[in-house]
Amino acid sequence: MAISAAMVKDLRERTGAGMLDCKKALEETNGDIDKAIDLLREKGLSQAAKKAGRIASEGIVESYIHGGRIGVLIEVNTETDFVAKNEEFKTFVKDMAMQVAASNPKYISVEEVPQEEIEKEKEILKHQALNEGKPEHIANKMVEGRIEKYYKEVCLLEQPFIKDTDVTVKQLLAEKIAKIGENIKIRRFVRYQVGEGLEKREENFAEEVARQING
Repeated sequence: MAISAAMVKDLRERTGAGMLDCKKALEETNGDIDKAIDLLREKGLSQAAKKAGRIASEGIVESYIHGGRIGVLIEVNTETDFVAKNEEFKTFVKDMAMQVAASNPKYISVEEVPQEEIEKEKEILKHQALNEGKPEHIANKMVEGRIEKYYKEVCLLEQPFIKDTDVTVKQLLAEKIAKIGENIKIRRFVRYQVGEGLEKREENFAEEVARQING
C-alpha cells in the first residue's frame, strides 16, 4: 500500500514520533494506523507512550448535565496546573464527560474489568454461538472476537469517540498527550441517570445525548 504524506502526518500528530519513524511504521503495517501506533509504542518511539508513565497529579473535575436527566462528573489529571488551565485540555475533559453521558461505560480501561466478569461474559457469548449451531472450536474463536465488542461497550478508552467514530477514546488520548506534551490520565467518573434502578417506561437517554452531540 502506498503511504501518503497525509497518513504520516496523521500518525505523527497522534503519537509525536518522528516523521521517518512514522513512515517506517506505516510501511511495516501496510498502512494500518492503529497497528502503526502500537508498533511505535512497542519500539518506544511514541512520545505519548514515554509520557504515559509520568506522574499526573494536577487536573480538573468537569461536570456535564444533559436535559436534567443525565449527569456526569469526571476527573482528568495532567502533570502541571499550567496544562490543566489549557483550553485544549479543558475541551478534551468536557468531551470525555459528554462521552460518558452518551456511551455509559462502566470502566475506564480493559484492565479495570474484573476477571470474573470477563469469564461470565465469555461463557454467555459461547452459549450464544453454540445456540447458533456453531461447533465448539468455532464458538471459542467467535468468543474472542465478540469479547472485543463487549470491551467497546463497557470500557471508556475502547469506545469510538462520539465526535469522530473513526477514532477511539484511547487514540484521542494518545493524540492529546503528544500534542500537549504532558501525561494525561482519565482517573475516574460517575454517571447519574434519572430513575436509574427504578421501574419506568423504556427510554434511551444515552442515544438522545449522542444524537444531540453529533447534531
